[in-house]
Amino acid sequence: MAYLQLKSIKKSFGDAHIIKGVDLEIKKGEFIVFVGPSGCGKSTLLRLIAGLEPTTSGNLLLDGKDITHAPSGKRDLAMVFQSYALYPHMSVYDNMSFALKLANVPKDEIRKKVDHAAKQLNLTQYLDRTPKELSGGQRQRVAIGRAIVRAPKVFLFDEPLSNLDAALRGNTRVEIHKLHVALGATTIYVTHDQVEAMTLADRVVVLKDGLIEQVGSPLELYDHPANQFVAQFIGMPSMNMVAANAIPSFSAQTGGRLPDDGFLGVRPEGLRVHPGQGTAGVPGRVDLVEALGADTLIHVDVGGVQLIARQNERTPLRVGDAVAVELDPSVLHLFNHDGRAIGARTHA
Repeated sequence: MAYLQLKSIKKSFGDAHIIKGVDLEIKKGEFIVFVGPSGCGKSTLLRLIAGLEPTTSGNLLLDGKDITHAPSGKRDLAMVFQSYALYPHMSVYDNMSFALKLANVPKDEIRKKVDHAAKQLNLTQYLDRTPKELSGGQRQRVAIGRAIVRAPKVFLFDEPLSNLDAALRGNTRVEIHKLHVALGATTIYVTHDQVEAMTLADRVVVLKDGLIEQVGSPLELYDHPANQFVAQFIGMPSMNMVAANAIPSFSAQTGGRLPDDGFLGVRPEGLRVHPGQGTAGVPGRVDLVEALGADTLIHVDVGGVQLIARQNERTPLRVGDAVAVELDPSVLHLFNHDGRAIGARTHA
């Protein structure tokens, strides 16, 4: 049974239709990630769930209760913002306990809850400090701790790692995952970073222009994208997309299943690049080699079509080298002229 239900949710600002009809069911204890490009409506959808914006139409149900028109403070949700939103003049302890004090929770219970959350987040030694005495990662953990002590039914995260540098983002992402496992709490997490989506989510909700493009587990979206948008948004580097008539020898490997006006998609790891042009594969020329250590990305021009191949081993290839590009036919994705995957699965 769904724990949180979104039924035909729409949101407009005047003539601007931001959320155009979203239906989604979230199970208790799930970690759901909303992902999509800037302007797709993911943060707006989160704010509608939180009650920070009124819905134009549709219904929100939490644990069987209609909360569509309930004020934010009565929804039993806790939100962690990108900007931390900490009180600068208060200590870490006071920031984390503030909502409990407003709710007239007994002091002993407040102390117990704050101490427990601080221990989970490695903040015990910082409880007497003010936010200005903390690093960005520590401030974000305080913001998370403030949500934890309320023991809400659902945690809402709005791009919480965007203000952190790369190393801190990685560390904090791991901490959030461990925290979710420990708490078992229902969590909705908004991000534009597909790495966060792929590593944190039980299910990913891909949004575009105020609509859901696909819902599924991270690997389901990676392996079985419903359309070209999902195929190229999920995965880094993006899936190579080749028009049906652009490289005939590639299209021939689809067994006639690719329409003449369709597109063939292949992930970078589905291409192999061989030195020289006398071996199997289509002739091409190296445009760029990105040596990333564990991986190597080879950008190749094949008759005017730009392709990227990923390989685990390092390469002696250099810019301008003649190569042969070979396709693994077992990992092809086929799309019609509208961009819809042939034989797509759109629901988890």
